[in-house]
Amino acid sequence: MLPFERVTVIGLGLIGSSIARAVRAEMPTVRVTGFDRDPDVRTRSEELGFCHDIADSAGAGVTDADLVILCVPVGAMASVAAEIADDLPPEAILSDVGSSKTTVIENLRKALPNAIIVPGHPVAGTEHSGPDAGFATLFKGRWCILTPPDGAPEQAVFRMKSFWQALGANVEIMEPRHHDLVLAVTSHVPHLIAYTIVGTASDLEDVTRSEVIKYSAGGFRDFTRIAASDPTMWRDVFLNNKDAVLEILQRLTEDLAAMQRAIRWGDGDTLFEVFSRTRAIRRGIIEQGQDDALPDFGRKH
Repeated sequence: MLPFERVTVIGLGLIGSSIARAVRAEMPTVRVTGFDRDPDVRTRSEELGFCHDIADSAGAGVTDADLVILCVPVGAMASVAAEIADDLPPEAILSDVGSSKTTVIENLRKALPNAIIVPGHPVAGTEHSGPDAGFATLFKGRWCILTPPDGAPEQAVFRMKSFWQALGANVEIMEPRHHDLVLAVTSHVPHLIAYTIVGTASDLEDVTRSEVIKYSAGGFRDFTRIAASDPTMWRDVFLNNKDAVLEILQRLTEDLAAMQRAIRWGDGDTLFEVFSRTRAIRRGIIEQGQDDALPDFGRKH
């Protein structure tokens, strides 16, 4: 039995359009309605045909939905929730795909105090954005973290878990604040480092832009891929998960200072011990299927 019959996706970028495509592929009898604030995105989404209907407003898009998924930057969640407040059916489940959860839950509860809210975060994506970037298999074999707030109905959580499993995702249930700390370590701070190091390279007065591009090694190329991610989305992530990000940044600053001392004083034993320990993390990621062990990280030459 399908967990939902009528799904509305608000925000038709990479994640939203991928959800719509995946639902069409895996649950063909489920009706999918889409909406995006950008009229050009709505037009393009209609052309691509991954939704049955494209609504003219957020409110019109949710009137008969039994699941509404907000696929907008976390900074826009409150305003979108306010837009659908008068039209959201009382029995519908409201979810999202944001990568920070504590502030999202607060904002959704404030705008929609009586709604059934089961937030989610599919840990999947690419550096590309827009409705053309989506694809139906984006979530297969990836994790989706559900962060139900206190008092969320168990049946609603079960239905959301079934939904994401139907799209091919592995599902984990996590407390919202713990989720935010975990993602600060695994995603948010790495993105901040990538944005920073690429910006530093572009600002160096004695290194030209052409040299940075021409001689970029694998590590820097990976940083540029991450730093090409949607700037609006990531601005909102850092502003909405600032407590967890700042906590991890403080720890990172202390660890970097220790590495700086080891290099300055020629402490090779410390460097070797840290580098050996971090290799084990890489092996664990490969063993859990979160990446592969292809030579040179699978890069095509």
